[in-house]
Order: sequence, then C-alpha cells, then structure tokens
Amino acid sequence: MKKQLGTLLTLISLMAVLISACGGAGNNTNNKVGNNENASSFTNTQDKALDPYKLVMYYPSTTPADLNLVQEEMNKYLTEKINATIELKPIDWGAWNDKANLMFASNEKFDLIFTASYLSYNSNAIKGQYIQMDDLLAKYGQGITETLGSDWIKGSQIDGRSFAVPTLKEFAGSAGMLFRKDLIEKYKIDLDSINNLDDLTPVFQQIKENEPGVTPLLAAGSFNLTGMIGGYTLDNLGDSYGVLDPENKDMKVVNLLETDKIKSTIDLMRKWNLAGYVNKDAPTIKDDQLYNLMKAGKGFAFAAATKPGKDAEMSSTLGVELVQKDFTKPQTTTGEATGAMMAISRTSANPERAMMFLNLLYTDKYLINLLDFGIEGKHYVKNAEGILSYPEGVTAQSSGYNPGTAWMFGNQMNTALWSNEDPQKWDKFKAFNESSVKSPALGFVWDPANVKNEVAACVNVKSQFGAPLFTGSIDPEEFLPEYIQKLKEAGLDKVIAEKQKQLDEWVAANK
Repeated sequence: MKKQLGTLLTLISLMAVLISACGGAGNNTNNKVGNNENASSFTNTQDKALDPYKLVMYYPSTTPADLNLVQEEMNKYLTEKINATIELKPIDWGAWNDKANLMFASNEKFDLIFTASYLSYNSNAIKGQYIQMDDLLAKYGQGITETLGSDWIKGSQIDGRSFAVPTLKEFAGSAGMLFRKDLIEKYKIDLDSINNLDDLTPVFQQIKENEPGVTPLLAAGSFNLTGMIGGYTLDNLGDSYGVLDPENKDMKVVNLLETDKIKSTIDLMRKWNLAGYVNKDAPTIKDDQLYNLMKAGKGFAFAAATKPGKDAEMSSTLGVELVQKDFTKPQTTTGEATGAMMAISRTSANPERAMMFLNLLYTDKYLINLLDFGIEGKHYVKNAEGILSYPEGVTAQSSGYNPGTAWMFGNQMNTALWSNEDPQKWDKFKAFNESSVKSPALGFVWDPANVKNEVAACVNVKSQFGAPLFTGSIDPEEFLPEYIQKLKEAGLDKVIAEKQKQLDEWVAANK
C-alpha cells in the first residue's frame, strides 16, 4: 500500500498517451478484425515444444447460445499459438460472489478469473487466492507490459506486487442514465435541458401516463441509481464501509449512509417509487433481468456507469437504441484503476500457459475480437474500414453471441468499432480521462484483514437493508436509521477507524 500516489498520477498521463496513440481506431484499417501483425506466439521461442494444456477461465456474464462455437474457434487458434485450448465459464453477475467464494473455499482447479476492486480483488489477493505474477509477466507477458507500461501495471499492484493485470480501457467513471431513444424522440424530450436528477420527475410522469406497460425507471438490487451516485461521487476506498468525498481535502473517512449525496438520492428514489416510476420487484431482480425487461420494451430508462459511447455500446448489447445523460463528473479512484482485471488462480496447474493466453489478449487483434464479438460472418460482418455490424437478418437480440464483455478483457483499443459507435471514440476516452476529478486517495489500497469479521457482519446487514432502501422500496425515514444502527452494531465504526488509520499512514508515507 506504499508509494503509489506518484505512480498513479504518472499513470494518468501515460493513459492519455496510450489512448492518443490509438485514437481514431475506427478509421484505421490496421484495426481490422483479424489483423495480427503484433500477435505474440510462444511456439517458436521455447526450448522445447509445449505440451497440450486446457485452460479454464471464469468471468461474470450471461451465457450466449453460441458460446461453444466461439470457444471451438478460439481453441483452433490457441492450439496453433500456444498449444492450448480454453473452456469459457461465464457466471451470471447475480450469482458471481457466491460462486466465486465457493470456488475458492473448495480449492476448485481453474486457471483464470476476472477480478476488480468491487469484486474483492484486494482481499482475495491478500488471502492468496491469486498467484503473484511479476516473474510470469517478465517472462511470458512482455506484450502486456509493453502495451500498458510499467506505471499502469504498478497502479494495480498491492504492496508493489502484481496479482492481476488490468484491462486497457477508460481510467475514470461517471454516473448517468440510459434512455430509450424512440421515446425520447416521440415526446421531444430535451436531455440537454435536464440539469439534475430532480428534472427527470416530469419526464417519468409523462412516460407513466402515456406508455402503459413501460416502467419509467428500471432498477435492480445491485444495479441502481443510488449505488451509481455513491460509486461515482464518493471514493469507496475499496468497499463502501467507510468512504471519502473527493471534494473534501480533509481525508476523513465517513459512513456512506450519512453523506448528503446518498441520503438525497435515497429520498428521491423513494419519491419516485411511491409515484410508480420504479419497478416493484427492484430489490430482488438481477442485472440480467433488468436488461431483459429493456430488451422486451418494458422499460424507459436505467442507471448506468457512463463513459464516452456507453449508449452505443449498450444499444448493441441490448438491441434497443439508447441515448445517455451523465449526471456526475468523471472521477478517478483506485477502484477505477482496478475496475477490470484478470488474475491467475493459485490452483492453476500451468500458470505459464495462463500468462501466455493473457499476453495474447493484449497483442492479438484476431483473438480479442473473437472473444468479444464472436465469429465473422455469423455474429458480425465488417466493411472495408473494419467497422462491424450485424449480418443481414441478425439483430443484437437474436445473435447467438453478444455477451457485452468487451470492456473486461485485454487491450480494448484493439477491438473493432461497431457501425453505431463514434469513430472518435478513443479520442473521447482520452478527453474523458483528462477531465476526471482525481481522488486525493488515488493509490490507496484498503486491507480489511484486521476487521474481516466486522466487514463480514456489515455485508450481512447490507444484504437485508441495502437493496430495498437504494431502490426506494421502503421508507428511509423509518429504515435508514435502523440500517445505520444495525451497521454500527455489526462493527462499522471499528471498520471506519481501521480504514482511517490505514489512510493516514498512506498519506504520511506519500507526502
């Protein structure tokens, strides 16, 4: 947890250079799917031929109908490249935490796993669930380090050691909403005139009155406006049990639920819920169920973590044309720097081959586009400029492979653009990153080991109160004080004190 502030501030500048170098990728024929001039292969660089090996990779996602077809194509290619095959094991987001914890507890044999700050990266690394990969990066991950640069690698480290490699993507995040474009146009709604969340109240009322069967605002227990606002206006410092307001320079860790930003959003969600703007099953449905409602035309809007082109990205995923509105400024925290990564499991029988595969995800355009978008001619077609669209008769909804996971893996700058995406997407990513508010705790890594029992107890309390309160399903005047009291009884004050102690030590070490 030492000496990372200067590193991460340098990282921001480096990210701008990296994205600038990749700017306008949509107009560059060298970014076409299948262009592999930079692809790395280890078959001719080893002292002896590689034995066959089957990789197993877990990541949160729906399971596309054509997953096995794409996997077969990947295996043909990987056999040639590193004499390996791979079994892709997507797990629904709603079941991810339980499944991952069971895998770790049972010592399940697998090789690769998606991880992030919001998926217990720090604690799992500290527990030894992921192998330390510095030596592997040096020997088999040269393409990764060359693509990311040493500072980007350091930004994801814990105590100067690498336990995962970050995806090359945006380096900031903001909170906003995505709206159905057809209804925005039908009712001539001017999103530019909407300056804050309260301005949406008459918009939602209009949808409720005139669009029977359409819920104005869809929400889910783990995917809702309150959580988005908290995540992108406050620094969660590794988890939400003690947060920092980047606008305050006093470096004081406070209770999330006692911040004005969260309390006002909870109150607004309650107001909207009582008015009938929010789906009644919001506390219990999962993210994929929310998306299915949007696909079926049963929702008008939903909250989202936004970035340049998020509306086009989700339009392709859902098969519904969307437009976006951002409600917070871009923010950069340690959580954003570790927002999408891949780790190698401690139970992997061949970490070397796992690193070879990861290296290809950063250097091989054919492989990353195959994993992200499927098989050319079946799941997409491309024009002379390398821009993708669906084949005739195929839509986002009917496609057998449309997982929406491009942001999760490897070098996103090597992925092809779709016809509905802005050709200047990567330039806008650069501007987005440069304009972000940098948390004063950027580089701080929270270690909950000393209060792990209290954190676990707080998690249990959150499971009872969090989703109903954040979606406006229960009265905050009655239940918010009870929620706060239950958290205190679970040990929240001790957690906050420990986090404050570690943050103070980090500040002192980085003066």
